[in-house]
Amino acid sequence: MASKTPAQRKRSNQNSKRTTGEGGMNRPLWELRLYVAGMTPASVRAFDNLKRLCEEHLQGLYTIQVIDLLQRPALASGDQIVAVPTLVRRLPTPVKKIIGDLSNTERVLVGLDLRPAGNSWAAAR
Repeated sequence: MASKTPAQRKRSNQNSKRTTGEGGMNRPLWELRLYVAGMTPASVRAFDNLKRLCEEHLQGLYTIQVIDLLQRPALASGDQIVAVPTLVRRLPTPVKKIIGDLSNTERVLVGLDLRPAGNSWAAAR
């Protein structure tokens, strides 16, 4: 089997970022990074909340990379992390960031563009 050229690998990688959903439509693969500082209660809560939200709203079309800044502090500069836990949505673009333990479901869904921003007070009435 012949190895792929760099151009073929790039096309293959780009194609692997999408998956076919219902009706044959291409749906983006969500690339999420969760920056934490050790296994603190807030970090564990953030991961649990993120996993739950992804399973409910992204149905397997996502990847989560957890980056522990205590083990790899140099990675904080790449995504300009100033607080932890911080969630970074790398794909689909544009890049989005949410700081905190992700316990406010509505805020996280709006922040990730999974739900349109609305007047939550009016909706609660």
